Amino acid sequence: MIRCWRLDDARQTVVLGSRHDRLAEVIYWGARLPNDEDLATLYAAHDLDVTGGMLDANPELSVCPEATRTFPGQPGMVLHDTNGSPLLPRFRLSEAQKTDDQLTLTYTDSAAALTYSARFLINAKTHVIEARATLEASRPVRVHWLSAPVFPAPQHSDEMIDFSGRWCGEFQVNVTPWSPGIRLRENRTGRTGHEHFPGLIVPCKGATNTAGDAYAFHYGWSGGHRMVAEELPDGRRQIQFGHATGLENASSTRFETAPLYAVFSDAGFNGCAVAFQRHVRDQIVRFPTPARSRPVHYNCWEAVYFDHSLPVLTDIADRAAKLGAERFVLDDGWFGTRDDDTQALSDWHIDRRKYPDGLTPLIDHVHKLGMTFGIWFEPEMINPNSDVYRANPHWALGDTDQILGRHQMALNMALPEVCEFLFDRISAVLRDHEIDYVKWDHNRVLPLPDATQTQGTYALIDRLRAAYPKVEIESCASGGGRIDFGILSRTHRVWLSDSNDALERLKIQHNAALFLPMAVTGSHVGPRRCHTSGRVMDIRFRAWVAAQRHMGFEMDPRELTDEEAEVLTGVTGWWKANRDWMLHADILRLDSPDPAVIAEQQLAQGGDRFVVFAGRAEPSRQIAPRPLPLTQLSPDAYYRVDLINRDDAPALSRGNPALKTGAITVSGQYLMQHGLTLPWSFPETMWVIEGTRL
Repeated sequence: MIRCWRLDDARQTVVLGSRHDRLAEVIYWGARLPNDEDLATLYAAHDLDVTGGMLDANPELSVCPEATRTFPGQPGMVLHDTNGSPLLPRFRLSEAQKTDDQLTLTYTDSAAALTYSARFLINAKTHVIEARATLEASRPVRVHWLSAPVFPAPQHSDEMIDFSGRWCGEFQVNVTPWSPGIRLRENRTGRTGHEHFPGLIVPCKGATNTAGDAYAFHYGWSGGHRMVAEELPDGRRQIQFGHATGLENASSTRFETAPLYAVFSDAGFNGCAVAFQRHVRDQIVRFPTPARSRPVHYNCWEAVYFDHSLPVLTDIADRAAKLGAERFVLDDGWFGTRDDDTQALSDWHIDRRKYPDGLTPLIDHVHKLGMTFGIWFEPEMINPNSDVYRANPHWALGDTDQILGRHQMALNMALPEVCEFLFDRISAVLRDHEIDYVKWDHNRVLPLPDATQTQGTYALIDRLRAAYPKVEIESCASGGGRIDFGILSRTHRVWLSDSNDALERLKIQHNAALFLPMAVTGSHVGPRRCHTSGRVMDIRFRAWVAAQRHMGFEMDPRELTDEEAEVLTGVTGWWKANRDWMLHADILRLDSPDPAVIAEQQLAQGGDRFVVFAGRAEPSRQIAPRPLPLTQLSPDAYYRVDLINRDDAPALSRGNPALKTGAITVSGQYLMQHGLTLPWSFPETMWVIEGTRL
């Protein structure tokens, strides 16, 4: 007996099928099928032939491949009884629940007293599929590995793309050819990590940013993940995502994966990117006041570090407000005896040496300038040199002789008394002061992987959100060390990288846009000399790179010359004038014919306007700029296109391309087929082009 189910949106169809009530497998996932497609025929057509050296039938590549089916690859779950003996379930369908946008398949193994469920939810607006697996047992068992529902990878793909990185160098692209065997990424650091972003893109042959078929995945969990991209001996390919192996250290009767977000695109990588961007912005993040414009940030970290002084900070606040800042964030150094990063972490009381009258005078001053006030915490961490550690050394996670990270240890977030302490201390600050923003940091990896650490943090944030619903929270972990859809369901912004080097951020932002919208991606104008790279960059480049995302400043404004202040104020004013439509715009990566140019097009909902940021990262190999093709415009429509920073053209730009002298009106077909001819420019500069449909 064959059973089949399908889920559809306007773009794609997913078909699952099974025989004899065994675990279902995805037999089709791609462009939308006709409504009257015969699914049983598809199931039969999906079968592979067998030949010499093979089993007499091919084991299913199911949503949870079973070892008991002689499956030749990575199984979907690895279980043990509490005595250590392996459990090898044989599941059969017990219930199928289907609605227009959701399918839940429930399977049982009566002999092992186990129940497995796979749930699929398709979002018609964003085209993102959310898949989650649950395992329940009649008695405690131990889970070594549990994959979210497994998807097949396409056969007409030559490679896969995943993401690695480091501190100040997040979202670095890795391209790996498909070959027999496993491409395995496992993050056992206990947080999402710079090193192993939980995402994967599988392009089909010929796919680019703007054209072709592609598939993309993201695992929405903040505690460390495992990814398996495997090509079986028979050529089939599977994608598995789940918690890092061994993360569930305790036996239990119920286990659940985080959601695996998956999407198919027939518009290149951008189709995947736009789906994820919209899903994060419109379905996952819950802004306290959605209608509010995203405020321009000022963060004082790279201006004062730990050297806090009320007169200095009020002066800096005055200058930041004049530049256009709308939110002032007080970073590390305001509490305990926090004079450097070796001490006082977890002593969350105001330092009366630095603030004899508390934080109120600074907050009042900031408010009088028309800015709101934010503050930095690192709740999950503790310095051994702190009052709290001396009183409660057992609160620290891991061995007492562990290697420290930034002179700190992690608090054990599974302990109720730890979470109660943190809630009380953070609440005292939020309750007694008019604060609308928390920068929530996490500056070291964990000494051991443990799912309860992430679960405890989630619960604490959820409790604080319920108590202070108007407070926004930024996820920071040494920059981009905790960026995922799980943390974004509880926070409202991510600090993409600790690097304020505009050239590095140009690259990081370009790749992060495959998953993240402008609305949640913090990007700040750093100091003239970047403190992490030592590079000196022009204020124009620094300002325009920050204006690509949620803009802010993170430098000492006292260092600015009058000209630099004028430039920064002008770019900030431009961002404020455009931020509301850019908030809902799609970030489209452009296929630049010049690899030295990193370019994107932010296209408004409805397509009536756009802005192109074309950043030159390095010298070009050819002498004159190549035309830059745009994307997703109406071919027959006409657009007024203007280079808004043409005055930045250097003296070596000696010709007169049309955009250098004024706006032009051309068709969408021309812009997409031929592209924009831009003036010559130096490396580490940005051209900004506005377009309006006529």
